[in-house]
Amino acid sequence: MKELVQKLRKYEIRIRKAITTQMQGDFHSVFKGTGLEFDDVRAYQYGDDVRSIDWNVSAKGHGVFVKTYREEKEQSVFLMLDVSASQSIGTGRQQKIDVGKEICGVLALSAARQQSQIGIICFSDQKEKYIKPAKGIEQAYTLIKALHELQPRSGKTSLAAGIRLTLDIIKRRSIILLISDFIDVHYEKELGMLAKRHDLIVLQLQDIREQQLPPMGIVPVRDKESGKILWLNTSGEEFQRRYLNQYAENQHVVERICQKYQANYLAIQTNEDYVPQLVNLFRLRNKSTKKSA
Repeated sequence: MKELVQKLRKYEIRIRKAITTQMQGDFHSVFKGTGLEFDDVRAYQYGDDVRSIDWNVSAKGHGVFVKTYREEKEQSVFLMLDVSASQSIGTGRQQKIDVGKEICGVLALSAARQQSQIGIICFSDQKEKYIKPAKGIEQAYTLIKALHELQPRSGKTSLAAGIRLTLDIIKRRSIILLISDFIDVHYEKELGMLAKRHDLIVLQLQDIREQQLPPMGIVPVRDKESGKILWLNTSGEEFQRRYLNQYAENQHVVERICQKYQANYLAIQTNEDYVPQLVNLFRLRNKSTKKSA
């Protein structure tokens, strides 16, 4: 546990240095709300968007007034981590689930330093772990320890069930980071609902072994979630084509939903150093925050 925290701290320091160099120290932007909430009204000025006119106030006959807004800076941050069996793909030392847990740990430490409230929901096809949001370094350590000790009760996946659980728990608009490989079906409606209600960031974990399936002839393949053994002709052209097409479509579905609902999307390659990939995430957040300002 101590070694894990030290490792995550090193990653966090690397991220902070990269952000300081590339974004003039605007490190907190990943935890800063990009949404706006109503603040006050003021007199209409030439050039104001007519859509911002408050017709109820203006109707009182004292002039035309527009609504003003402020940034939602005090949003809570929730980590949603898919801990189903498909996440255990990878090498013994670099499985998708390990990378997902490390990313959660880095973000927890980062949130603690920015005095942001952070909580976590781990799910498979059921709730595996829920920690209410709180501030401070002790909260970060609690979260890291819980992830380190977590032994999921179920190996199955249901993104739809996990998202519905989150929507039931989190009522107030929050920043949500959903971390999953998205190897599932029939979750599109729920993902859209999550993106509409919250400030959503999607991190899709990908492993090179899934993207480059080697032609090994007819081999037994064990389904991680069902435990069943399937015999597949991995050398067949039809199998290779169908498999790669399905994998690509799976990724495109997630990207399309994120684009439609203006959610941030980032693919994390588990065989690569994820620190610069997280820096890309922070850069995306920084740009979107500036646009909404």
